[in-house]
Amino acid sequence: MDNFRLVLIMAWVFLGLLLYQAWEQDYGKKPTDVSTTNSQQNAPSPQLPHEMVATPGTATPESLEDASMPTIETPSVELPTAQIDRIIKTNSRVHVETDVFKVEIDTLGGDVRRLHLLNYPVEATTPDIPFRFMNDELPQFFIAQSGFLGKQLAPSHQSTYQAEQQTYQLTTGENTLEVKLVWEDQGIRVNKIYTFRRGSYIIDLKYVVENHTTTPWQGRLYGQFQRTGATASKESSFIYTYTGGAISSPENLYEKIKFDDITDNFLANEKREGWKEGWVAMLQHYFVAAWVPDNQQVYQYYSKALTQERYMLGAYGPTQTIPENTQQTFELKLYIGPKIQDDLANISPGLDLTVDYGWLWFLAQPLFWILKYVHGIVQNWGWSIIILTLLIKVAFFHLSATSYKSMANMRRLQPRLVALKDRYGTDKAKLQQAMMDLYRKEKINPLSGCLPILVQIPVFIALYWVLLESVELRQAPFILWLTDLSSPDPYFILPLVMGVTMLLQHKLNPAPLDPVQQKVMMVLPIVFTVFFAFFPAGLVLYWTVNNILSITQQWIITRKIVKE
Repeated sequence: MDNFRLVLIMAWVFLGLLLYQAWEQDYGKKPTDVSTTNSQQNAPSPQLPHEMVATPGTATPESLEDASMPTIETPSVELPTAQIDRIIKTNSRVHVETDVFKVEIDTLGGDVRRLHLLNYPVEATTPDIPFRFMNDELPQFFIAQSGFLGKQLAPSHQSTYQAEQQTYQLTTGENTLEVKLVWEDQGIRVNKIYTFRRGSYIIDLKYVVENHTTTPWQGRLYGQFQRTGATASKESSFIYTYTGGAISSPENLYEKIKFDDITDNFLANEKREGWKEGWVAMLQHYFVAAWVPDNQQVYQYYSKALTQERYMLGAYGPTQTIPENTQQTFELKLYIGPKIQDDLANISPGLDLTVDYGWLWFLAQPLFWILKYVHGIVQNWGWSIIILTLLIKVAFFHLSATSYKSMANMRRLQPRLVALKDRYGTDKAKLQQAMMDLYRKEKINPLSGCLPILVQIPVFIALYWVLLESVELRQAPFILWLTDLSSPDPYFILPLVMGVTMLLQHKLNPAPLDPVQQKVMMVLPIVFTVFFAFFPAGLVLYWTVNNILSITQQWIITRKIVKE
C-alpha cells in the first residue's frame, strides 16, 4: 500500500463527512412547507388562552395566529403567542447606533426587528456594507421578542410602547446608551429599557414594573426568538454548518433544537422541568443570538412551529408578585453577535459551545487555542495556519516517518512484486501468498504505513472544523490575491498548487499492480483539485502546506533508504 493511498484514507474520510452533512441537509426531515402551513391557517381558530385575552394597549384576538399553546403542567401557564402570517409591524421605529450595532426596535412589542453588525461586512470586497443579522422581512425573518405573561394587565410582544425619542447614538466619550420604552394602562406602568455598551455585543434588557393599583400584580417574564431557516450568508454548497436553535441546562450545556424538532414539538413532548443557569439561542454560521435569564431563577423553555416556515424558541420565568404601590425590576441579557469563544464563555456556561466543533471538540479546542496564540504573534491568519500545520507535522513526525519508511521499503520491493504478478498471473491466492512470504522475508509490514495515518485522521477532521467554524477567520486576508480565507480562491491558484502536490505524492510511490487502480490513482488528483476549488481558501491552504511538508519528509526518508 503506497503513501498516496494513505493520504487518500484521510481524503475519503473527509469527503464522507461532507457527504453525510450534505445528506442531512438535503434529505433529512424538512420543516413544514408553506403549503402545509397555509392549509392549517384555513382551519378554525382555537379559543384564545385566558392569559392572552385582549386588553387595552395589547393586540386584539383577531391579530393573533394560532394562539392556543400547550400548557406546561409545572407551573401551569399559556405560552407567548405568534403573530399572524402577514407579520405585524408598525411604522414607528426606534433607531439605535453604537460602535458595533445598528439596530431598529419596533414600538410594537419593543422587539428587536433589524440589527446590523458594523464590524462584520457582508463581503470582504464591500467593507462599508455591514452584515444584517436580524431582519423582519421574509425569507430571512429573524427577530427577538420579550414581554410578560399574566392574567392581569401586562405588556407582551403585541403591546404598543411609547418611545422617548426616535433616534439614539452612542457618541464619542460615552460608554453606555439607554433606550427607554414606556407602556402604561390602568395603574400599571412598565419601563422597558435596553442598555447598550461600547464594544459589547451584550444588550442588557431591564423591565421596571410599577404597580400603582390597590391590588398585587403578578406576571412572568419571557424572551423568545422567531426566525426562518433561511440566512443571508453566502456559503459554498460544498460545506454545511448548523443553522437552528439551541438550549442549555446544567445536565447538557449545549443541546441543539433543530427546526424539525420544533415542528415535532420536541420540548413539549419531553415534558421537562425548568432549571437555573440556562440560555436559549438561535445560531447560524459565525453568529449567534441568545437570551440569557437570571441564573438564580428557574426558567421554562418552549418552542413552536409557526406559519411561513417560521419557528419560535424561548424561555419564561417564574411568577413574580408586586404588591400594591410598589415596583420591581426584571432583567434579561440578550447577546447578538459573533461567536467569539472567550466572550461567550464569560456570559454563561456552555454558550461558547455554540462554536460547534462537533464530536471532536476536545481536539478542536486546543488546536484553536494554538492557532489563536500564533496569530497573536504573527498577526496574520494565513501564516498562523501554516505555522499550525508545521507544528502538527512536528508532533506526528515519528509516526509519519514510520509510515514513509514502510512506503519506501514497499517501493524498493516494487520490481519483485511486479515479477510475482507476472509469474502467477490471475491466480490471486498464490500471488497473495507469495507477496506475504516476500514481506516476511524482508521484514516489512505493509499495514505499518496505515496506522500512523489513521491516528492523524481525527486531528485532521478537528482542524477542519476549527478553520470552518471560527469567526476569527471570517474574511481574514492572507497575502497577494488571497484576501478572504473563508471564501474559495477567486483565481483557483491554490487548488491547482494543491493538485500538483498530490501528483508529486503519487510519483513518489510505486504504482499499484492493478492497471485499473493505476488509472484511478492518476485521475484522483484532478478530481480533488476540482472539488477543493470550491472550498474556503483557509482549508485548501492547510491541505497544500501539509502536502508539501509530507512530500519533503517522504523524499528525504526515501532517498536515505535507497542509499542504504
